[in-house]
Amino acid sequence: MPDRDGHTPEKYGFVVVSNRLPVDHTVDENGEVSWQHSPGGLVTALEPVMRANDGAWVGWAGQPDLDVEPFENDGITVVPVPLSAEEVQRYYEGFSNDTLWPLYHDVISPPTFHRVWWEAYVKVNRRFAERAAEVSEEGGVVWVQDYQLQLVPQLLREIRPDLTIGFFNHIPFPPLGIFSQLPWRERILEGLLGADVIGFQRGDDASNFSRAVRHLLGYTTTRPYIEVPLDDEVAPETAAVSKRGKWVRRVLAKQFPISIDSADWEVLARKPEVQARAKEIREGLGNPKTVILGVDRLDYTKGIRHRMKAFGELLADGRLSVEDATLVQVASPSRERVEAYMALRDEIELTVGRINGDYATMSHTAISYHHHGYPREEMVALYLAADIMLVTALRDGMNLVAKEYVAVRHDNDGILILSEFAGAADELRSALLVNPHDIGGLKNTIVRAIEMPKRDRVTRMRALRRRVLDNDVAKWSALFLDALADVRPGHRIAAPTKPADDSEEGAA
Repeated sequence: MPDRDGHTPEKYGFVVVSNRLPVDHTVDENGEVSWQHSPGGLVTALEPVMRANDGAWVGWAGQPDLDVEPFENDGITVVPVPLSAEEVQRYYEGFSNDTLWPLYHDVISPPTFHRVWWEAYVKVNRRFAERAAEVSEEGGVVWVQDYQLQLVPQLLREIRPDLTIGFFNHIPFPPLGIFSQLPWRERILEGLLGADVIGFQRGDDASNFSRAVRHLLGYTTTRPYIEVPLDDEVAPETAAVSKRGKWVRRVLAKQFPISIDSADWEVLARKPEVQARAKEIREGLGNPKTVILGVDRLDYTKGIRHRMKAFGELLADGRLSVEDATLVQVASPSRERVEAYMALRDEIELTVGRINGDYATMSHTAISYHHHGYPREEMVALYLAADIMLVTALRDGMNLVAKEYVAVRHDNDGILILSEFAGAADELRSALLVNPHDIGGLKNTIVRAIEMPKRDRVTRMRALRRRVLDNDVAKWSALFLDALADVRPGHRIAAPTKPADDSEEGAA
């Protein structure tokens, strides 16, 4: 199949499709163009699999009106999908982040429904599907990622029924009563059901999806499978016969909780220079007795306001003083052109200023607030410097920050306070679980964490570390790809292999 320029593109047996590429397009002060490796859990999870299978990654380059040919970067073929400025505004900032994101996060912020946004979402999803179809070899495997591309599985199946298609949803899937508000709800469900395997972070998300399919489409669901009706004349390789004697395609929809490259995080934490930096951070904060850390994108789903309210009240009540505890809040910029995010930033910065104005001393700050991101080594130093990791998400697909904190604590010390509404709460049961809406309960849990004896801290952290180190991101991707291979056993994806020196270093 020739591409838009009439060329026949290279074909690949394993293709990842996501909104963003694993590289960022940059131009330096001299006008030199380069592609920089993007940080992030998804890239870390899939790069080894892609290298093992000579795979290709289809995605947007992160800048509007940038149209470049496929190229190789660090052993991975990158296939850019161009988007115009208008498409970025309507498909990405609009429908993806001002319609789907708030809707899928329990309407913490009200979603906006615009037909022109939906039309752009359909158009862009079709472009991604067509690009993936162009570069996938016969009988290949395509793994589509996240809520921005929920129509791609069905559109891709229509073009290339020979492909095995997976989809993973990195954010929550809402209950039926919330999802039903979406005017295009059936189209989204049908789009997702184009996949052979649909992965979710939590069992509840998979249940919500199956219930929506059952009630809105009328399809038969027998967890974890969904029966998608086929034309009587069509009997593809993966078809089955339902109890009613009709041809159906059985779609697997279940939980595949994502994780991190935990061994690599621990390797960084053992570096002497990183440990020295952790001590510098504490000294820079005035050596408080307790450092409490929050690390989030600046997003209304993360509960940043709730943790600041709880911390401010503890200071007001006299249960804490700035000599006792400092809250360090890293809030990396996020969707700064979306109105709800601009308002959130203003509110949080006003709150920080008020609390610091009321309680800070010449030598101690109540809240050390940072509205920017940090490189990974600096984040590891922050995790090591923190006595308490405070995760107060109001709704979160997983929350990998919680797992990162656990992975770096090779000293088996430190306490994780974790929202029960984060996906990580299903796995990290030895954390101190909280309802962030219960400010009184959150305050009591913070004090409990500060006063907890070291023996209890060590017991909890050891249990958490066993979970995070055993269930790492490589295991997540392997489980999902194994499920895809079970659909068509002849199309199994090769597992990645780590060099021996990596394994030795991680075990040090």
